[in-house]
Amino acid sequence: MEEELLRIKNNAISLILEAKSKQELNEIKLQFVGRSGELTKIFKEITKLSPDKKAEVGKKINETKQIVENLINQTEAKLGEKARQRVAHNIDVTDPAVLPPLGHLHPVTQVIEEITNIFERIGFTRERYPEIDFDWFAFEALNFPQDHPARDDWETFFIRQQPDPKHGPVVLIPHTSNGQIREMLNKELPIKMLNIAKTYRRQSDVSHAAMFHQFETLVVGKNISIVHLKGTLDYFVKSYFGADRKTRIRPYHFQFTEPSFEVDISCGVCDGKGCKLCKAGWLELGGAGMVHPNVLKACNIDPNEYSGFASGFGVERVLMMREGLQIDDLRTLYGNKLEFLEQF
Repeated sequence: MEEELLRIKNNAISLILEAKSKQELNEIKLQFVGRSGELTKIFKEITKLSPDKKAEVGKKINETKQIVENLINQTEAKLGEKARQRVAHNIDVTDPAVLPPLGHLHPVTQVIEEITNIFERIGFTRERYPEIDFDWFAFEALNFPQDHPARDDWETFFIRQQPDPKHGPVVLIPHTSNGQIREMLNKELPIKMLNIAKTYRRQSDVSHAAMFHQFETLVVGKNISIVHLKGTLDYFVKSYFGADRKTRIRPYHFQFTEPSFEVDISCGVCDGKGCKLCKAGWLELGGAGMVHPNVLKACNIDPNEYSGFASGFGVERVLMMREGLQIDDLRTLYGNKLEFLEQF
């Protein structure tokens, strides 16, 4: 039995030293020290020996098993180190890195950038004004009477804050027109401004949200007329929606412009002929008009010497009106569905 132990030990050492992989080592381990391994089998033969031989042979079996297992562990460590060195040697540090997946700008942000670029090409300057402002800037200076429905707390979000003695209560701006007042008070004439900001109203349905974006233009100078307004509207519509689209203006009423107009664009589905979408060939885009003389006076501008025009549109609205987009609910733009947002 001692000769058999010596044979097993030498055979195991020889195979371990020749092993080229961890898989081979695992097979050798099972062959010699596994449940059905050679050392396990010979250990079961001890029962046939005399009592004085059992202890001696059992000790030698354990020593052999220890030698085999230690050598397997050492060889496994060496093979692992060689594998790591091969990987390190094969790494090309000049290879491009594997970058994590990148997202993109939200569709509303993309549209804001596009609108800004369009108006900058014809000399408009992008400005930013507070989205939390005083009633005076949001309503009073814009020619809204005290009893106007828009000044009701069912329409506008009022902030629970002590009103300013001069400018009244604080509101979340319901439109970007507060920027008109601040621009005319703070800047020298002539003015050519684009203001884009979040606005807030107590509305929520397929075409409205409590928070949405507006972009507003303001031009003030000498001899500014409706011709300049119409030309600016045409330029924006053709630049954004396509060269074949047209605009028209219809008489309307806004407190801060006189005369005031609703702005329509020709339907992109039927080219203005009339279809299920537009009914009569036109789609409503937004509002515009000549700056009201009372608004100019509130900003210390003489309406007999200067005139101006303003226009205001919903960012989400012009996005939803773009051809090829199937957005039937404005609130979808502010959901968290990646399947929708990844389209843009």
